Amino acid sequence: HAVCPKCQTVNAVLPERIRQHPVCAKCATLLLPDHPVDLTDQTFERFTTRSALPVLVDFWAPWCGPCKMMTPAFALAASALQGQVVLAKMDTEAQRAIPSRFSIQSVPSLVLFRQGKEIARTAGAMPAAQIQAWVRQQL
Repeated sequence: HAVCPKCQTVNAVLPERIRQHPVCAKCATLLLPDHPVDLTDQTFERFTTRSALPVLVDFWAPWCGPCKMMTPAFALAASALQGQVVLAKMDTEAQRAIPSRFSIQSVPSLVLFRQGKEIARTAGAMPAAQIQAWVRQQL
């Protein structure tokens, strides 16, 4: 299953079609984008629990210098990991409930989820290659 980043519809995707850039049956949005998906307190649960692929969430804040520096690296990692892991971002200033629930105390913090359960966490800015290596090590 893949959750549409635009309309939140859960779509069934055959494993052999993951690399063929599947689109949402409801709104035709690319299901596994090559860029990070923005999550909110309202969309987080559905997106992380219903996705068959692991979801890596970058918890960040607009005032955070290292977060801003890591933004292009996270986007590069999203492109490199497309079809293997879904990368998402959550603004901890605008969205308070989910960061609080997961006790996010420093930003940037990367949390890897599989079917809604946290499987790994790390904090601090990283270059794209290090993000990719860390994710692959966790899988």
